[in-house]
Amino acid sequence: MQPAGFIPASEESIMKELTCLTFTLLSLLLNQAFACTTFCLHGKGEVLFGRNYDWTIGDALVLVNKRGVAKTATIIDSDNGAKWLSKYGSVTFNQYGRENPTGGMNEAGLVVEQMWLSDTAYPKVDARSAVGTQEWIQYLLDNSATTAEAIKNAEGLRIESDVKVHYLINDKAGNTASIEFLKGMMIVHTGASLATPTLTNDTYDNSLNYAKHTDVAKANSNESLDRFTRAVKKTKEFEKRPLTDEQAVAYAFEVLSDVAQTNRSDTWTQWSIVYDQKRSRIYFRTLQSPQIKSVDIKAFDYSCGTPVKMFDMNAKESGDVTAKFIDYTLKANRDLIERSFNGTSFLKDTPPMARFYVASYPASFKCSSIK
Repeated sequence: MQPAGFIPASEESIMKELTCLTFTLLSLLLNQAFACTTFCLHGKGEVLFGRNYDWTIGDALVLVNKRGVAKTATIIDSDNGAKWLSKYGSVTFNQYGRENPTGGMNEAGLVVEQMWLSDTAYPKVDARSAVGTQEWIQYLLDNSATTAEAIKNAEGLRIESDVKVHYLINDKAGNTASIEFLKGMMIVHTGASLATPTLTNDTYDNSLNYAKHTDVAKANSNESLDRFTRAVKKTKEFEKRPLTDEQAVAYAFEVLSDVAQTNRSDTWTQWSIVYDQKRSRIYFRTLQSPQIKSVDIKAFDYSCGTPVKMFDMNAKESGDVTAKFIDYTLKANRDLIERSFNGTSFLKDTPPMARFYVASYPASFKCSSIK
């Protein structure tokens, strides 16, 4: 008798091919509809990261990822998929399955988030190992405590994907970096080259140039450059305000409301997330469940031998939901993938075998000692 989740070699090959097609279709859809806003707030001892996820559907699991897990990237067409051992636990937001987060924060206080960028062109094949765009996020959260460390880790990786994104990263000390892939090169803005810690869906340079030459009163559309301009103004104003921790979180949500997608027929702001990096707390609300929920990421046991925990992002709860996380199951991951794929027009015809592969592959990861 084969163990549960066992996949014969021939079937695994078929599922990998189907999975490759699935994520190619996903990239085509993202190109049409994806829009998001991120920013960091620094001032008076506060370090916060705000993020709007603008998309056509809002199903997701909040997942607790463990340290000491040996992982392998699911790059279909590469003979050099990355392999690594997670050093840090994290809490992530996952719409298309476990190990494929849109963003999250690890126990060291590092936040990594992604947004669509049509100008993206990843490096060509070289000697570096490869990951997908969302695995890239998990890799950095698994292996980095600071923004500087995340940049160094990113330099040693290559993204292999048709999904075009760029990233904003911030650590607990308030060090921010934007990472883009343009003309086959990794472009990093940090320190003095990152005049404002904000990112939407245009390149950082183009966005900053637009904001410098645009009256914020006229930047009143939901388009990327106008959202960037309004967020820049709000982030600069925050630096001058002496706010309590509760007031700072409320301010971050005000900024997210100001740049939210609320009047489009295809895309809405599905999630608004605020990471309080100094206090290791995450606050979020969703279109389906607008009550603000909070999570204390210090409260979780990140050791590999303990069960992975999860929480339905759209649960009708409010306040601190840390104690309401339950044990992860393959069924929950598969159910999420069914809802998300069925609700995504380009993915609804994905074969059952490919869906099963996406849902089940994290079960192959094993615990290993961290050296």
